[in-house]
Amino acid sequence: MLTVLVECCDQEGELAQTLAVLVAGAVKGIISDVVVLDKGSRDGTSSLADAAGCRFHLNGQLNEIIASVRGEWLLLVEPGARPVSGWIEEIADYVAMNTRPARFAPSRFYRRPILSRLMRRGPPLEHGFLMQKQQALQIAKADMALADLTRGLKGERLMSEIVPAWAARSTRLTQTGL
Repeated sequence: MLTVLVECCDQEGELAQTLAVLVAGAVKGIISDVVVLDKGSRDGTSSLADAAGCRFHLNGQLNEIIASVRGEWLLLVEPGARPVSGWIEEIADYVAMNTRPARFAPSRFYRRPILSRLMRRGPPLEHGFLMQKQQALQIAKADMALADLTRGLKGERLMSEIVPAWAARSTRLTQTGL
């Protein structure tokens, strides 16, 4: 039903946080597979992806990878991003009744300062992006970055929230003393 795509480079800790949340979606049967698109990590990203049962691609061609996934819908997320409670049911309902792309609502508890939000756009996948596989196949090119799939597309806003990846990064940096 749903394939999750995560693009990363040296983000093993953040990827672990995202994968931990996705387990519930796999157990409930909404997530058919998770694909990790690696851009040259030197940490344990590949081992983590393998241990979690993810498909792992090192510098693969995006259009071919998308063509090979099992889900009819794609959920694109940044490593470290974590959907919060209620996301599984909402996505299941959304994909059953819609064809348009969607994004999670920003977390009420993890927001950038108001001036940051006003002065610059966040990363394209900060709030995740849900789209049909067919739409992604029409857009995807071999050397394209995952975030580029969303360029020019407006997603409906879901009610479910997502904790952004930058929150996971700042937590990890605080814990390691950097």
